[in-house]
Amino acid sequence: MIRSFRALLIRDLKLAARVGGSGVMGLIFFLMIVTLIPFALGPDLNLLSRIGPAILWIAALLATLIGLDRLFQADQEDGSLELLRLSPAPLELIVLAKVIAYWLTTGLPLAVATPLFGLLVALSPEGMLAMVATLLVGTPALTFIGAVGAALTASLRRGGLILAILVLPFMIPTLIFGVSAANAAVGGTVPFATPFLILIALSLVAAVVGTVGAAAALRSGE
Repeated sequence: MIRSFRALLIRDLKLAARVGGSGVMGLIFFLMIVTLIPFALGPDLNLLSRIGPAILWIAALLATLIGLDRLFQADQEDGSLELLRLSPAPLELIVLAKVIAYWLTTGLPLAVATPLFGLLVALSPEGMLAMVATLLVGTPALTFIGAVGAALTASLRRGGLILAILVLPFMIPTLIFGVSAANAAVGGTVPFATPFLILIALSLVAAVVGTVGAAAALRSGE
């Protein structure tokens, strides 16, 4: 099982690198949002630094949705998904490998690039570190939640909009605690650890529920 998991993880990472993947598109989309909002708000650096964590988190959430509809759809179209269903490996393990590969090519680059984008919203060094930490532990929750929507819409031709409508309400708690933790690190009224630990808990719960839920959705689509 471990060998199957590793093989599928490496396969998806190679495919993402070969076709450019959603990671590059996500980074470009992230950059576009973070660049445009300061232009709309004007040169008020105090305002930008105050709402900077919210801007970055919303941008990360929307960037995570880019390409999520193709998480299982590409395999559904070329028949690979059917072969994966027939393989001896549990479907939950297959889902877990694909979701981790997606996060490594989308969520992880967003978190790593955050200090650069933080300059555009006048974040302090402490704020940038807090944003990196919160995105590292929070974007997995967004990806696992999105995986359930991706599994439900795998057989639809253009399921991107439906996927967003399905999963966005469930992503709001992650967004709230991610922004709260980042704000707490730069002088909020609550200790940083409180929302940060809740964010970690949300990611752990999403990893379990998302994996099982996505596998169940794929089975129901057989």
